Amino acid sequence: MAPVSSPAEPAFDLPDAVRAGEAILCSQALDLDGSLRFVPGRLVLTPTRLLHQDGSSGAWQAWPLGASHRLMLADHAGVGQLDLVDGETLVARWRCTLGHQSGLQRLADALHARGSAALTGTESEASTDAAEPADSAPVSGWVLLRLWRFARPYQGQLLLGFLLTLAATAATLVPPYLTIPLMDKVLIPYQNGHRIDSGYVALLLSGLLASALLAWGLGWAKTWVLARVSERIGADLRTTTYDHLLRLSLEYFGGRRTGDLMARIGSETDRINVFLSLHLLDFATDVLMIAMTAVILFSIHPSLALATLVPLPFIGWMIHLVRDRLRTGFEKIDRVWSEVTNVLADTIPGIRVVKAFAQEGRESGRFHTANHHNLQVNDRLNRLWSLFSPTVTLLTEIGLLVVWGFGIWLVSASHITVGVLTAFLAYIGRFYTRLDSMSRIVSVTQKAASGARRIFDILDHVSSVPEPAQPRELGTVHGHIRVAGVGFRYGNRRVIHDLDLDIRPGEMIGLVGHSGSGKSTLVNLICRFYDVSEGRIELDGQDIRQLRVADYRRQIGLVLQEPFLFFGTIAENIAYGRPDATRSEIVAAARAAHAHEFILRLPQGYDSLVGERGQGLSGGERQRISIARALLIDPKILILDEATSSVDTETEKEIQNALDNLVRGRTTIAIAHRLSTLRKADRLVVMDKGELVEEGSHDGLLALQGAYWRLYEAQARQAKDDYRMATGDITPGETA
Repeated sequence: MAPVSSPAEPAFDLPDAVRAGEAILCSQALDLDGSLRFVPGRLVLTPTRLLHQDGSSGAWQAWPLGASHRLMLADHAGVGQLDLVDGETLVARWRCTLGHQSGLQRLADALHARGSAALTGTESEASTDAAEPADSAPVSGWVLLRLWRFARPYQGQLLLGFLLTLAATAATLVPPYLTIPLMDKVLIPYQNGHRIDSGYVALLLSGLLASALLAWGLGWAKTWVLARVSERIGADLRTTTYDHLLRLSLEYFGGRRTGDLMARIGSETDRINVFLSLHLLDFATDVLMIAMTAVILFSIHPSLALATLVPLPFIGWMIHLVRDRLRTGFEKIDRVWSEVTNVLADTIPGIRVVKAFAQEGRESGRFHTANHHNLQVNDRLNRLWSLFSPTVTLLTEIGLLVVWGFGIWLVSASHITVGVLTAFLAYIGRFYTRLDSMSRIVSVTQKAASGARRIFDILDHVSSVPEPAQPRELGTVHGHIRVAGVGFRYGNRRVIHDLDLDIRPGEMIGLVGHSGSGKSTLVNLICRFYDVSEGRIELDGQDIRQLRVADYRRQIGLVLQEPFLFFGTIAENIAYGRPDATRSEIVAAARAAHAHEFILRLPQGYDSLVGERGQGLSGGERQRISIARALLIDPKILILDEATSSVDTETEKEIQNALDNLVRGRTTIAIAHRLSTLRKADRLVVMDKGELVEEGSHDGLLALQGAYWRLYEAQARQAKDDYRMATGDITPGETA
């Protein structure tokens, strides 16, 4: 056995089957098995194979790797999943908690880099980089052309900006041309004893001043026009991306980190905006300047102009050489920066939990690790760029020396005048400056292309809850819900099985069952947060998939176990579903929700600010505001998801009184932790493992002594033990 170790992990043993001298490209520990049990394991990547050690048995298994093999990484609900695929065929799958996911990303990147190295003959650096998602195609600068759909509304202004750029560039090329007569007809004749024609000099100097003023005016105009256009394109891109994100289903958000999405809509759109407003304008100016300067140079002296082109092949070769590395580098920077924002997005909203468990040091360590990783990737890219940019400058300086030498020889041979050489050198200065600037645009172009690809990853994603092609009108809603033969799969896991349920208008049903029985999933399907895999759900006889999503959801009032309040006033939170509600309507809803009294005790009453996520209010107060919010929209269907499970008994009575007002006359589906709170339900529906196992009234189900009876008895025993423990009759050990 060959021991292997890394600075961050303890040594482990490779199997004897590893060939002598076989390199280890990357290794990563695992902590879950295929059944999501906590079992240690390990993946090891070599140039030819991927090996896996089963932590429970210690056995190793190996998969030979070909050119078509790749690793696909995804995460959902706190579980990372790594798939080894060959083309479209799944070869093997491993899982881990999200704490190990960054390591799996490095493993995926190592396999990707291994394939690139095999094609290019270069050494891989993947073991220390952030991973590139294995299922993502390499990004190219051509992705920026897709931004034209956002630029099309402003094509007239873009054309004006281009014409202004063309005119401004032409104006800046006038002064060097005027130096020819200044040298050959004024200064050199003066040195030879001729007098200066002051009128002629004044005319030339006036031409220089006029061209400078014209260039300044045109430059200001084209910068203003194109900056305004680019700002609007950036704003449209940001708005379109955010609107599309809001239309995506919950399934999409289940596999994404908040910090990553914030980075895409924020920093990536800003990066594209800067590219459009500054760098693209510079690039267009550079191209025009180089093209127009080249024409002038060849018109002055073709042979000398050819000498200026000596550095071009070398610069072009260098640009081609670093372009792919820059592209990969900026993609890695995007991903590692998302790691930094993910830590912030996790920690800041959960700062109470962090402080409650005294985990400030741990979260600081997470941030330092992510930030250090970001620093490493940036350092590697900066090392490449710091070599490339000065090399281009050196090549242009060498080209300038070639022109000086060749030009002096031409002057000595009387093929050109000193004035022509002076003008030529002035033009070459502009030519090489723009050439150097144009080479630097490679960096910002690849950076913008990387950002554009991440934006279009969102825009290209199709919601799994689509709008109907020909939506039906909802009409008057009575609230009759029918669940017919519904099945639902989450990935490969079947969560709901052939479920049938009929809920009459105005009826209140209670959904009960063990955790994981499918209650919340059924509610999500009824709300159409997800679409059923089999069967159908109907509202008043119409399949809800044939209705506009917004029209349907406006008929549903949702009261969650943990109500979410936005930063703003109490009144704004109550009126969230109906922003146009009057103050009297808001107060009426608050009164019905038994929230009016405590709201008036706040410093500014209904205009009191609520902290982020309802900070400053108790759980019962937040819940009553959410009930008022549901009352205000007057829904025909009401969903209560554990609405009273996280409050004390006294607060529960207040909330229950508010709920009594809320459920009156509405079709209500209630999930409750305490079965005693469902006694007012017209019917109880008992679920187990995604199936409906019992249905009936509270007393009727108790008489059956089935699944509901067992749940009720278990809760009764727990409540009795809790009471005896509170009074000191028994100890925790005796209860257990």
